[in-house]
Amino acid sequence: MTVDALAEHADHRDTERALRAAGWTPCGAGDWAIALRSPDGATAARISPFDPTGPYTAALYREAAHTRQVPALFAHRRLAGGGDLQVMEWLRPVPAAEAAAFHRAIAGRAPEVVGLVDVVRRVHERARRELPWCGPLDDNPSNVMRAADGRLVVVDLFYADGPDLYRTAATDPDLVVARIPPSERRFMTEIPLSASGPWDEAERAAMRAGLAAADARADARAAARAAGR
Repeated sequence: MTVDALAEHADHRDTERALRAAGWTPCGAGDWAIALRSPDGATAARISPFDPTGPYTAALYREAAHTRQVPALFAHRRLAGGGDLQVMEWLRPVPAAEAAAFHRAIAGRAPEVVGLVDVVRRVHERARRELPWCGPLDDNPSNVMRAADGRLVVVDLFYADGPDLYRTAATDPDLVVARIPPSERRFMTEIPLSASGPWDEAERAAMRAGLAAADARADARAAARAAGR
């Protein structure tokens, strides 16, 4: 199965179903995404219901490919409702100390990572300009992994500032509605939160209701402006 075989308006659920039907198997989950492994074990798919930074991560993987310090990206696709699919080479975790040393090299722009750092900074600056709630670089040790050929790579350096974004969605949904289009946040209450969760379903429902009410207010304002022309 290829990404091109997915329906035009496939969301994260459709994508997971299609990959599982093709023999892909679950191999991990984090706060923002789940991962599936291809039948031959050589490829992984990262599927997120809601990930504003996905296009920037994909851009990093493409623009820094020459450094061989990012994973080989075979496909990237935005999913309906604000989700994100990345298909990349299979990676393995590394010891925390080794990962921390690699992050220090990036932070210090060490000679061996200069090319990578230049791309990271360029793409991250673009994300910070264009994305509301874009967080700083993520130096979690789990974001450094090893490819099959032994090289170290960085993954998921960019992320949305989840605590601030979701706190705002709960307390000031009108601000979220004003800054993120409905088509890009339809499934924002469905991220896995496997590391930070569980997330109470009543809280999720209240957030969805608050955002729906804010959308209705925004639609009413837009209709009133149109009527006044």
